[in-house]
Amino acid sequence: MPPGHGDLHPVPPVQSVGGDVVVQQEPAPLSRHLRVHEERGHTVLEFHGEIDIAAAVELLPVLDRVTGHPDARLVIDLSAVEFFDCSGLRLLYRARSRVLANNGRLLLVCTHPLTLRIIRATGLARLLPPLPSLDAALSRPEATSETL
Repeated sequence: MPPGHGDLHPVPPVQSVGGDVVVQQEPAPLSRHLRVHEERGHTVLEFHGEIDIAAAVELLPVLDRVTGHPDARLVIDLSAVEFFDCSGLRLLYRARSRVLANNGRLLLVCTHPLTLRIIRATGLARLLPPLPSLDAALSRPEATSETL
């Protein structure tokens, strides 16, 4: 895993103190199922692997922290998800609700056929239309964001 993978903070730099090199400890990853980073004014939450009830328990505290900020601009990227069940759907519904309650913007990236099928069958695609790539989400004008 590359340095900083899965944490909310960039890897701290190496510092020189009085001629000695001091290396700061990298924080432990928040979850093996999530990488969070900033890109083009958005906080991107990349979900990874199998998003089931066990993963949801790990992801919920981070998701709540990120979605609770006023005027947050978030993208949830499911491109690296291999399995997605109703626990994942609950995370998406909760994230959407919290972001909208705080006057934010939430976009969804999803290309996996089975995950798309679940999102469409449950009606979530009407509330949070899946986009084909992170670039498509980050390039989307503010006026077209979902605000329902």
